[in-house]
Amino acid sequence: MTTTIKTLKRLLGMGPRISREQAMAAFGRRYASFNELLQSNADLAAILAKLDAAQRGDKHLETHQVRRIARKAIFHCERMAACLNDMSRGHYKELESSVAAIGQRIENELEKHTRGDVNALILPLTEVDASMGYSVGGKNANLGELSNMLDMPVPPGFAVTIQASSLALLRPSGLFKKIHSTLCKVDADVPHSLQDAARTVQNLILEAPLPEDVEKALLDGWDEAFGKDSQVQAALRSSAVDEDGVQSFAGQYLSILGVTRESLPSAFKRVLASLFSPRALAYRARNGYPLDATSMGMCCLKMVQAKAAGVAFSRHPVDLRSNCVMIQGTWGLGEMVVDGTATPDNWLVSRANLRIQQETIAHKEVRLVLAPGRHGVESQEEDVPESLRNVPSLSHEQAQRLAAMALELERHYQYPQDVEWAVDEDDQIILLQTRPMGLDASVSEVTAPALAHLRPLLSGGEVAAKGVGCGPVVHVQPSQDLTHFPEGAVMLLQHTSPDAMVAMQRASAIIAETGSLTGHMASVCREFGMPTVINLPGATSLLEEGEVVTVDAIGGRVFKGEIPELLALRLQPRRPAADTPALILLRRIASYIMPLHLVDPHSELFSPANCTSLHDVMRYAHEKSYSEMFLISDSVTEGSMGAASQLVCPVPLDLYIIDLGGGLRNPESRRVTPGDVISEPFAEVLSGMLNPAVQARGPRPVNMRGFLSVMSQNMSGGNQQGGQRFGDRSYAIVSDRYVNFSSRVGYHYAILDSWCGETLSKNYIRFEFAGGAAGSVQRERRVRCIGIILTELGFTVEVVGDRIRARYQKYPRLEILSRLDQLGRLLIMTRQMDMLMTSDAAVHGYAMKFLNGEYH
Repeated sequence: MTTTIKTLKRLLGMGPRISREQAMAAFGRRYASFNELLQSNADLAAILAKLDAAQRGDKHLETHQVRRIARKAIFHCERMAACLNDMSRGHYKELESSVAAIGQRIENELEKHTRGDVNALILPLTEVDASMGYSVGGKNANLGELSNMLDMPVPPGFAVTIQASSLALLRPSGLFKKIHSTLCKVDADVPHSLQDAARTVQNLILEAPLPEDVEKALLDGWDEAFGKDSQVQAALRSSAVDEDGVQSFAGQYLSILGVTRESLPSAFKRVLASLFSPRALAYRARNGYPLDATSMGMCCLKMVQAKAAGVAFSRHPVDLRSNCVMIQGTWGLGEMVVDGTATPDNWLVSRANLRIQQETIAHKEVRLVLAPGRHGVESQEEDVPESLRNVPSLSHEQAQRLAAMALELERHYQYPQDVEWAVDEDDQIILLQTRPMGLDASVSEVTAPALAHLRPLLSGGEVAAKGVGCGPVVHVQPSQDLTHFPEGAVMLLQHTSPDAMVAMQRASAIIAETGSLTGHMASVCREFGMPTVINLPGATSLLEEGEVVTVDAIGGRVFKGEIPELLALRLQPRRPAADTPALILLRRIASYIMPLHLVDPHSELFSPANCTSLHDVMRYAHEKSYSEMFLISDSVTEGSMGAASQLVCPVPLDLYIIDLGGGLRNPESRRVTPGDVISEPFAEVLSGMLNPAVQARGPRPVNMRGFLSVMSQNMSGGNQQGGQRFGDRSYAIVSDRYVNFSSRVGYHYAILDSWCGETLSKNYIRFEFAGGAAGSVQRERRVRCIGIILTELGFTVEVVGDRIRARYQKYPRLEILSRLDQLGRLLIMTRQMDMLMTSDAAVHGYAMKFLNGEYH
């Protein structure tokens, strides 16, 4: 310990002879950096909540706002890293490098394509991503994203941009004027007017000449994607701006199979004409889109000789209570699955562990295959060989891999996905497209029923993440191994903790007695769409292990048993906002800002090098700032004493106070009394220490067995196992909302570090106790006893040998003050507690006496 203190003093540059002004400046800089770091942490939490709300459609942002907020988030992380380095004299330079790297990735995305800035007629898929939906259409944007950003397998090909289609409609003389004139006469409520207009417009497009530069671009794109191989055949599929977005436009436009280089120009015109098919016009009219839309991109992909094909839904499309990925497939092409003309094989794969929960194999008599036809290659039916008719079209390994892909896509797009897939002749899975699932209701638009006839077990909680969940209650302790948390259970926590992320996806809902809506766990709950209610006092004592409850994370209530009226709302994901340029941009940068990967401060992976998002940086800097402030009392030197005021009171400590601002009525005074202390957290600690019930009333009863053990250890030097003897001076470094109290007496030491204010996310207590004059057995019994007391008071406790570390974070101000009072009492009672630890029974007995207010 002495070596550690000397090292810290050297690092802090605080020699033994410095002026009072120098000492106060050194402490003041460190405290100011800590205060600034906490403020940036709170501001960044609010930014994460705002971006999360925008992603989920609860808040509207424009593109310029997304850019401004993202850069503000980078600034706060830069400030947190800088403050942490100021506090530690440059110990965390690697963190600043990590922030710079993440910030550069975000900047690269912020400067990428936005609507209307792509003028090319053809783009290789290797140059396409989700931010380019307004330039190449939804299908192209999604396929480019899958391939280039997620490294998922898609067929080779190229994108025909919106610009090419617009030229084909606008350049031929008089074409678009005729189209517009025809569509103006349509009455959406008269079906034959739609059909007549569609027929007229489609004929106009098919008869119009194709602009030369458009035709040349098509053929050049083919040559670049597929080379000069005359045997290559492709599928030309529509990729309209609004297609495969919130409104899927599924089945409204044309796809042409078996396209060759020679037939590509005419195929382009046929797909373009399908923009005005009768069903496409009716769909646009019903959903409020203009009838004369010209935003048609196309996707030209090399055809996959599919052994099997089908669809995968990242959530069950019908049973919204299911926690499974649903996969359907059949032999041959997937059209029979998509259009519902065949009964497919069906797999339900657990979202939690990718185990196959259910497998239903259909009897498959026919399949679709590619074969030569009158217009080139076409899909044709053929008989399935007898040997394959009752054989699954996917192996278990393929189904699990496909489920994993669907879940990765859901996480990436922040919404359940409908994925088309095929298995090629080499048994490799190829993804053909992904789009949002067609889920109707939105929990953001649903009001929880009043249920006046039922009395909730708990009510008045804050909703951290909306939804409804039902299942048996499982109590979870702060540091518990959650590897085997049961699927579908309701997770009950005393306090929110990102450690719960390990099992979060297996839970049906989360309840926490206390927590912060802008904290790390709340962000993760929203990211995963986990129904979560926090700030429900008494939940852990009222709800019994295994009791089935329904969690209403819309109204902030918990009911006993299953409540059908609420379960009807369960797992109805909200429809995302339309794919605006701002939302597309936000999705592109979200992975660098919002996910939290650093969840365990004790893990070897908890390091600056493993920060891959701004949320990681925030968590790391916040955690390490506590550690740095915890050691602030070790920087007190003899030269600092000129800045200290001696406390005069009955506390049995030689205690000196250093005021960082707002801690003492008169910080210049060399001697102060408890009445001069205006630091709220330290005043509460003193209140506990000076509590009359704690103060000794006459000689303390001495257990002779314990007393003799302590004396024998002192005489034999056995106490040295617990650490060296500390100096007799104790220090309190305080401000109006902060205290760092270091008590080093004899062979004991205790450090208490706390911030207490109105901002819940800033509030914390950290406490450490070690040492003692007795033997190792009695010292270990003492910290076990302290551990029982602190656990009952709601602390997260870690005991190693004769050392105990405890923390109490993100609680309301009054709760923090109450615990500080208890810690003040405990500090007085621990000084001779080792004499009382004569047996294991004494450990629990003394802890219970303390908790019951029996101090003597």
